[in-house]
Amino acid sequence: MIGRREFITLLGGVSAWPLAAGAQQQAATPVIGFIDGQSFDPHLMTAFRQALKDAAYIDGGNVAIYYRSANGQTDRLLTLAGDMVGRRVAVIVTTGGAAAVAAYAATTTIPIIFASGADPIASGLVSSLNRPRGNATGVYIFQQMLEGKRLGILHELIRPAALIAVLLNPTNANFQAQLGGVQEAARVIGQNVNILSASTEREIDTALETASHIGGLLVGSDPFLSSRADQVVSLAARRAIPAIYEGREFVMAGGLASYGTSLADAYRRVAIYTARVLKGAKPADLPVEQLTKFELVLNLKTAKALNLDVPPGLVASADEIIE
Repeated sequence: MIGRREFITLLGGVSAWPLAAGAQQQAATPVIGFIDGQSFDPHLMTAFRQALKDAAYIDGGNVAIYYRSANGQTDRLLTLAGDMVGRRVAVIVTTGGAAAVAAYAATTTIPIIFASGADPIASGLVSSLNRPRGNATGVYIFQQMLEGKRLGILHELIRPAALIAVLLNPTNANFQAQLGGVQEAARVIGQNVNILSASTEREIDTALETASHIGGLLVGSDPFLSSRADQVVSLAARRAIPAIYEGREFVMAGGLASYGTSLADAYRRVAIYTARVLKGAKPADLPVEQLTKFELVLNLKTAKALNLDVPPGLVASADEIIE
């Protein structure tokens, strides 16, 4: 994790930032600095702005939102966080564990509200979930411990004897837990799995192009793999492989199914905390929320293209159907 002293050294040239202008803007209208570690999803941002509106804060009205995206380039996050500090925003909102850590390294005073799939205690963002005690709090998203559930859903979607490939990023901090979850779930349901590893774009191509006899694909929860959603979905479609993913964005790109934490719900909750901070609440007094709402999204158009008959029970239990 990057320390604040290292951060200050790295960003020694911040004097060029428009501090006075930022201060004047905040005096007139509070500014929310929003840093997305990947890229902005219109569906999720709509959920965020609507929740702010419900709390009486209207973007472009009595509050302004300054958006910056790292597009998956984690080395940019320190600069983006420094930009927010230089602009003296009222609160910094971050999505993704690395973005939260960068913001936390940048400031001890500006409130930080995060949505993170990384353990906020292990990341050093808070001292405990119930009593954060610092200037950061937010939502802890459980995405990386659901591989076993996703495997079970994919098992229902394909023929029982088919081999399922599992694509994981070996550099992910939760790799061993993900691998163990998949292997245990496979043992319980009697499913054969083939573990594939990829941590670069080329490795994704190689893993999926060279793997043979795949009847289904489970793509593990991972920030890098999520940033390559179009690439993974395209490769699966090219080889006519039914695949399940962690998030809705894969299904919107043409993937078959996804199961995971409702990110729209996470963004709504982050907006609620943001509004509370704008009204005077301190992050230290706001417990980190742990999401327990999960959603299943199915793309029936993709299922038809793959000649799959989706079980009626799965259709009935889906939270969203794309046709």
